[in-house]
Amino acid sequence: MKTKTKRVTILEVAKDAGVSFSAVSKVLRNAYGVSDALRERVNTSIKKLGYSPNMAARGLRGRSFVIGVVFPDMRNPFLADIFTGISSALQRTPYQAVRGIAGHSSETDLTQAMIDMQMDGIILVSSGLSHEQLTDSGARIPLVIIGNRPPAPTTFDTVNNNDEQSGRLVIAHLAKQGAKRIAMLSLESPTAMRMRERGYTMGMEENGSAHFGTIMRAPKLSRGLYSGIEALLEKRPEAVFCWCDEVAFETISHARANGLRIPEDVAIVGHDNTAYCALDQNSLTSVDQSGEQIGLNATKLLIERLEGRRECEQILLQPRLVVRRSSTIHA
Repeated sequence: MKTKTKRVTILEVAKDAGVSFSAVSKVLRNAYGVSDALRERVNTSIKKLGYSPNMAARGLRGRSFVIGVVFPDMRNPFLADIFTGISSALQRTPYQAVRGIAGHSSETDLTQAMIDMQMDGIILVSSGLSHEQLTDSGARIPLVIIGNRPPAPTTFDTVNNNDEQSGRLVIAHLAKQGAKRIAMLSLESPTAMRMRERGYTMGMEENGSAHFGTIMRAPKLSRGLYSGIEALLEKRPEAVFCWCDEVAFETISHARANGLRIPEDVAIVGHDNTAYCALDQNSLTSVDQSGEQIGLNATKLLIERLEGRRECEQILLQPRLVVRRSSTIHA
């Protein structure tokens, strides 16, 4: 009896060549920017293993009922809230979601790999891709962007929190507590942070304390950020507005380690209102932008695209401030 020969996969080629799946995909697509050394390495493994592309599979244009979700990382609990919303929205559909973490590889390569694997659509969360890259990807596959507000989207949908309003809500609250020296811990990207900073700046101007404003940006969640927290607290701000709850918890920890009382010496406000904010030992004031609702809305838009909608849609959700002990200075 003749045994069926097992087809060699791209993953096996990648493993043999000691490169990523996306690197092999680039070589097979003859993509721009592939070095001669990489091309030779991959082609050597292709020849060695006897790999041949499955042209029949490439020719298929039916649905896979799989969507890709690309996150920058998963350390921020808010991102898990978004994925919960996505999963909930898919429960009564035939679609399944596959997660990818851009922190482990290039977001460009990861997105391209999902396109190459013929996923039906992609949701990009806090994307760092340029407007041109998003437009190009959106022209090839249904695409929804969360946490990035590029100008005039023409090929993709967006779901965002009104980050400008987030900043204004926080400063208005802290101003009522009598604070003027209010600092902000921010992030270099994505564009949502620039809108949040804009709201912070507008709030400080409305409060008549713009000259006390300080914004410290970090490239990402890292130990370097935490040393920056120490440096910021040495300036003795009356309050600190943190771009996410995880950073707010770290700020509280550093403040207490340095003998500062919360909120008497320094008030702390976070963003995202993740589950840990309500724990009594934290009692963190935070802006609620409802990660689950963001995930639900993004998935709804993506499925509508898959069902034939062509025009772009932009959803802007309104935040609310949940006040707790960490910022009630005169409570």
